Amino acid sequence: MKEKVTHFKIGKIVNTQGLKGEVRVYSLTDDINRFDDLETFYLGKDLEKQWIVEKVRYKGNMVIMKIKDIDTVEMAEKLRDKFMYVSRENSRELEDGEYFISDMIGIDVFTVNGERVGTLKEVLQYAANDVYVVKGNEEQEYLIPAVMKFVPTIDMKERKMIIDPIKGMLD
Repeated sequence: MKEKVTHFKIGKIVNTQGLKGEVRVYSLTDDINRFDDLETFYLGKDLEKQWIVEKVRYKGNMVIMKIKDIDTVEMAEKLRDKFMYVSRENSRELEDGEYFISDMIGIDVFTVNGERVGTLKEVLQYAANDVYVVKGNEEQEYLIPAVMKFVPTIDMKERKMIIDPIKGMLD
């Protein structure tokens, strides 16, 4: 069984903002507003030290964040290019039928007729819908739109995805 990911990458500090220690964060989540509820996070590979969020606001598609004890532009500069993480326990709650991508990677993919297609290797995220990248035999890869018409069943307990491909999808 695949080991569960314990922390999720939610953003990257890409720059400073102003002179009082605020930072610009590029969101790596599908819902930028998840930062409204963020109280603490981890930076980089240090999953021991929690950083505390004082204030969050938005400017275009960027999150502007004030972090406790980061009070100057020089202090904020030291955080540039670091990724932000939250623990699984502090991640957002999922609706029925929603799954974390990291939990889906590696599940087996079958057709509705029971033929094994391969293993889910990656999920590409686009505005219209996600696309599942399935690794088949040898070097074959299949791109499956993540819509109910083509993916009627995802069973995370069995670690199995059932697809209903149209002609040409698996060629």
